[in-house]
Amino acid sequence: MDIMSFLAENFDLPILDWIAEHLYCGFLDVIMPIITLFGDAGIFWIACAVVLVCIPKYRKTGLSMGAALLLGVIICNATLKPLVGRIRPYDYQLTHFGKTIELLIAKPTDFSFPSGHTIASFEASVALLIHNKKMGIPAVILAFLIAFSRLYLYVHYPTDVLFAMVAGIGFAFLGSWMVKKGYEIYDAKKALR
Repeated sequence: MDIMSFLAENFDLPILDWIAEHLYCGFLDVIMPIITLFGDAGIFWIACAVVLVCIPKYRKTGLSMGAALLLGVIICNATLKPLVGRIRPYDYQLTHFGKTIELLIAKPTDFSFPSGHTIASFEASVALLIHNKKMGIPAVILAFLIAFSRLYLYVHYPTDVLFAMVAGIGFAFLGSWMVKKGYEIYDAKKALR
């Protein structure tokens, strides 16, 4: 048994099944598919970053969000997802246990690890928090809700989401640092003219 299967059977699936058994309800069945839309392809977060870039006062914040999102796309979505190739939890249940999971949303077509919705949400919201607590706190709350929605909807394992949260936070700090350094280099060159 490989490490991903071991984690799935001994950690991930019991948590997903507990959520299904204890938290599923009509209200969350309606609200979680809506919340998860805020993470689809990172479009909501990209739009926020673009809007902030267009406002001079918040340009550095928007650029930091954009840098963090770009890091996540390159390292996680384009590299780790196909490299790890982890099947979705509903497919694992069907393949290994013959159990069919009824989904509330359309089946994702890519691999499971790490959660793209979660990583984009944490990259953007934490970068926003670094620069502006007033806007960042609600954004981080939304990021947590999006992350939970991926578990509630049974489309990601908890380890997918936990890894994505940690990586997203790391990329937020790295993206902010890169933008800060870029501004410092630009200001130094401008001062020499």
